[in-house]
Amino acid sequence: MKKVLIVGAGFLQAFVIRKAKEMGYYTITIDGNPNSIGFKYADDFSVIDIVDQKACLKYAQAMKIDGVMTAATDYGVLSTAYIAKEMNLPGLKNEVAKVIKNKYIVRRELFRKNVDDVSQYYEISNTDELDEIRNLIKFPVMIKPCDGSGSKATKKVDSYSDLLDACDRAIKASLIGKALIEDFIEGKEYGIESLVYNGKVYVLGVMGKYMTNPPDFAELGHFIPSQLPIERDVKEVAKNAIEALGINFGAVNMDVLVTKDNRICIIDIGARMGGNLIGSHIIPVGTGVDYMGSLIRASLGDTVDFETQKSGVNVVTKILALDPGEVIGLPNFSIIKEKFGVDIYHDLKVGSLISEYHNNLDGNGYVVSVAKDIRKAEKRAEETKNMINKGIRRG
Repeated sequence: MKKVLIVGAGFLQAFVIRKAKEMGYYTITIDGNPNSIGFKYADDFSVIDIVDQKACLKYAQAMKIDGVMTAATDYGVLSTAYIAKEMNLPGLKNEVAKVIKNKYIVRRELFRKNVDDVSQYYEISNTDELDEIRNLIKFPVMIKPCDGSGSKATKKVDSYSDLLDACDRAIKASLIGKALIEDFIEGKEYGIESLVYNGKVYVLGVMGKYMTNPPDFAELGHFIPSQLPIERDVKEVAKNAIEALGINFGAVNMDVLVTKDNRICIIDIGARMGGNLIGSHIIPVGTGVDYMGSLIRASLGDTVDFETQKSGVNVVTKILALDPGEVIGLPNFSIIKEKFGVDIYHDLKVGSLISEYHNNLDGNGYVVSVAKDIRKAEKRAEETKNMINKGIRRG
C-alpha cells in the first residue's frame, strides 16, 4: 500500500484525506493545529507546523512516504515542494514554488513575458518606502500581502491618504512581511483550475464567481458553467501563465478579471488546488473530472487518465457568509437540506462566534446546489443560505 502525505489537515483538506483513503492509499497528514478535523480521517498524523519545511521533511522521511501533496492552502506549498525535492518524489520544482508563493515576483514575471494586461506593481516591506514611489502610483490600486490567500488583508485603495493603513495591514498579514501594490482592474472575476501532468497543462474548468462589494472583493461562491463568451481565451491565458512561470507539476488555482472590453487580467495564482470546495465538489461535479483523485494519483507517480472522465452538470456553491454573533441555537440542517435538495457543509455549533464577513476565513461553511437549470441551482443555494442565516439564534 502506497503512503501519501497530505500537508494540511483543516476542513478543506479533510476532503482530500478521505478521498485518498477511499482510493486505497495509506493516508498520512500533518497540521500545526492539534484539533484539525482531518486527523480523524487519516491512517496516521502528526502535529507539525506546515510552514516548518525541515520538520515536515523529517517526518516524511521517518514515515517513508511515496508521495506528498497539499490542497486548498498556500501555506503548505513550499514544504510540499521541499519534501518532493529532497525525497525525489513527483512534485513542483522547489525554485518554482518560491516564485509562486510571492505575488510580486509572479506579477513581475507575467509582465516581463507579456501574459496579461496588468503593468503597475510595487513591493514594499515598510510603509516608509511609500515616499519613494508616491508620485509613481496611479490610483485606484489593490493592496494585498505578497504571500497571502483567501482575500485576507486585501483592499482597494482610491487615494494616497488610505494607502498607508492598507499597506500596514497587508504587511502585518504577510509571513514574509511584504505587501504588493498593483493595478485595480474593473471587471468580473472568474476562477480557473488546471492540472499539470507529464509536462502537459490540462485546464480543467472555468468558474464564475459571486463576490462581495468593495472594498473587500471576497468570494461568496462559484458556479459552472461560467457562461463566459470568451472562456476559450481565458483558458489560453491560464495555460500561457502556467508555462511562463515554469509550473511543472500539480494543481494550479488561478483568479482572473475580465473587463468590459474583454481584457483578461490575472489577479492571483496558487500552486495548489483551490479552496471553497473547488477541488472536492465544484470541478468534479461541474466538469466530471476527478480532480482530487487525479492529483493524488499524480503525486504518487500513478497513471492519470483524463480521457475516461465524464462530462459534468450545472453546479452552484455559496459560502455561508452569515450575520455576526454568538450561536446559541442552530436550525435543523437535515430539514433544510431536504427542502431545497442541496448539500450543506458547516462548522457551526452552539458557542461558535460568527465573524462579520470580509474574506474566506470568515465563512462558516458551504451550500452545494446542482440542477439542470443553473438559475434554479443558484436560487436554491441562495434560499438555503438565507434560511440557515435566519434559523440561527444569536446571543
